[in-house]
Amino acid sequence: MTTPTHFLRDIVRQRTELPRTVEYLLGAGEEPLRQAVALIRSASAVFLTGIGASWNAALCASALFHRNGRPVYMQEAGDLLHFSKFPRGSVVIAISRTGRSVEIVQLLAKAEASDAHVLGITNSADSPLAEQSKAVIVVPASLDHAISVNAYSSLLIAAGALASPVTSGFAPIANKLLGTLEEAGQNLELWQDQLENSHWLAPDASYYFLARGSSLGTCHQARLMWEEAAKMPATAMSTSGFRHGPQEIVTGGMRFCLWIDQRQMREADLAIARDLKELGASVMLIGEELPSDAADLVCQVPASPACWQFAIDMLPIQLAAERLARLRGVDCDSFRICSYVVEDEYGLMRKKAEVPSAD
Repeated sequence: MTTPTHFLRDIVRQRTELPRTVEYLLGAGEEPLRQAVALIRSASAVFLTGIGASWNAALCASALFHRNGRPVYMQEAGDLLHFSKFPRGSVVIAISRTGRSVEIVQLLAKAEASDAHVLGITNSADSPLAEQSKAVIVVPASLDHAISVNAYSSLLIAAGALASPVTSGFAPIANKLLGTLEEAGQNLELWQDQLENSHWLAPDASYYFLARGSSLGTCHQARLMWEEAAKMPATAMSTSGFRHGPQEIVTGGMRFCLWIDQRQMREADLAIARDLKELGASVMLIGEELPSDAADLVCQVPASPACWQFAIDMLPIQLAAERLARLRGVDCDSFRICSYVVEDEYGLMRKKAEVPSAD
């Protein structure tokens, strides 16, 4: 029997880590969450940022902010650091699992110099982000072995809680969400079986990931996992954007995964899936109450609170990334080039400092 990878163990660990995140936000994290919401309400402008997997979590949360009429400025941490100016009285919501990434640390100083406040969301209580933020939510999820799994999903739930409707808050959503998370955890083996018995995963295929709304962050996180785990390129973009030119690349044998929203554009996106199949592509769908014959592989996710499907719809594609790594015979538990925490802005690899010649 094959020994489970660390990546797979981290995926399965979400069964306990995700409910624990919700329970934290209802308990010990309720006061930090309240302080964070008050800080956002007092801001002249709100920026939502992160980098890597944390940026993808920010994309999920941003859709909730906008749907609830609380718009935020979205900019990845590197661009926000070097190409933006904070208006006086701004709040920067910074998401970072370790709170030590170079761009996040430098944003702390930039915010202070601009009379802006930082609201940190992190897994690391002893990080610069946690220690220097005006308000901070420290989600008690154990860090992952390498690829961001529990860190990603726990931070996106915390960020989503900030965007909860002002009138009702997070608690009514949380009570429903706990049931969703429990059912999703029970489905992990079902999704594994589907992937094991499907021909959708192919070691040398080209992969496109398409989504809308809050699942757009999931879509981009899938692309990142393909690159980190399976060590192969992939493309992620909005479903609507794909329809405006990129569809010219569709050829037989390509793989597409589409996330179908709970309510918005469902029939339109199912039509896209049908057309992709007609063009010879192999299609995977992830969503609620989907027709079983709508694609080559259909992964049904349990019902979620309105607009919160993103809290669970990454689970099937995490399992897919881990299986593809095994099919390709690559090590999904080690990074060949990337460091676990990126602490400088130069090059791609850590290099030893060159010693000047004695001459």
